[in-house]
Amino acid sequence: MDLKFTDEQNMLRDMTRDLCSDYSDVAVVRKMENDPIGIPTELWAQMQGTGLLGMRIPEAHGGMGLSLLDCAVIYEQLGRFLAPGPYFDSTAMSAGALVHSGDANWQAKLLPAIATGDSIVVPAWLEPDNGFGAIGVQLRARRDGDDYVLDGVKRHVFYARAAHKLLVLARTGDEDESISLFIVDADSAGLSYEQQRTMASDTQYKLTFKQVRVPQSALVGAENSGWKTWTTALQENLVLLAAWAVGGADRALEITVQYSKDREQFDKPIGAFQALAHYMADASTVVEGAKVLVLEAAWAHTEGKSIARLAPMAKLFGCKAFRDVTAMAQQVHGGIGFTLDYDIQLFYRRAKQLQMNWWDSRYLEELIASEILDGSGRSIDDPFTV
Repeated sequence: MDLKFTDEQNMLRDMTRDLCSDYSDVAVVRKMENDPIGIPTELWAQMQGTGLLGMRIPEAHGGMGLSLLDCAVIYEQLGRFLAPGPYFDSTAMSAGALVHSGDANWQAKLLPAIATGDSIVVPAWLEPDNGFGAIGVQLRARRDGDDYVLDGVKRHVFYARAAHKLLVLARTGDEDESISLFIVDADSAGLSYEQQRTMASDTQYKLTFKQVRVPQSALVGAENSGWKTWTTALQENLVLLAAWAVGGADRALEITVQYSKDREQFDKPIGAFQALAHYMADASTVVEGAKVLVLEAAWAHTEGKSIARLAPMAKLFGCKAFRDVTAMAQQVHGGIGFTLDYDIQLFYRRAKQLQMNWWDSRYLEELIASEILDGSGRSIDDPFTV
């Protein structure tokens, strides 16, 4: 494994860091908390101008066609700044699902617009009281003449009010994995929105589908092929979430180290106390280990190797590192670390939120266990609900 960054990767890292420093500082992150749209206008415009929104989209469809390793370098910087916006949801997850679906028609229609940021497509996947596996998808899409009619509820739909279209996972059969993907206009009749409040104060919605009618052409790929397409895209993009988490953990540790140098007690910096110094030393070790695991997963994918084990490992360990480091950071800050005046709480809240979203720790552990014990990579339906 060669983890020496290329000149292009160094350029991407520096460009993303500069862009976020200018357009996604703490003031922007705070302003976007509980915002109904959740997109910082200037940051989004800059990501459009630099082409970053097309980083994972093939060049044939107007994107940059970057490798997963290139994108992991970028996402680490986005995580350092807690950059808000639907860049993961639209340009990684929805675009990735379209690419893996093999549906040339929808690829031609949507991928170029997603790459430029002119069209935002967000996934509607998880449902109340259902798990992360295939049987957790219970929203029904039933045939009615030449149309499909969608009925059900989706939760944790990020940036739904900013979206032009939704990528909806719906059940089209009775087998566990009889799931299909549909492109649904965000303003469709029978579709209602309710903003959800979360510990990260990010932008999520509960969507209720009541007799939402879509044409047969809304189907992405073949009927009942959606679950395989979705999980393939998500497995890849777990690495980007892990890179985001590692960037956040690294920045939270930097903030805490600086605070321990500035804050004095008994006429010396609190960082001079052995107990706190050891906490930060342990955290530094964990962060560096998480970085290597994330980069190994990204490198393996770029080299055409399987990431069936590495991707969930990277997300599991990266998010745990983010959560543990920020919890330690809160302790070093003391009681004031929990107040809204201090920035460290922004990282703490997002760390736990990311750990629970997409595939959570328990589901990731089951995936890793299935790979270690029998190498089946089988679909897991855990008892934990969302």
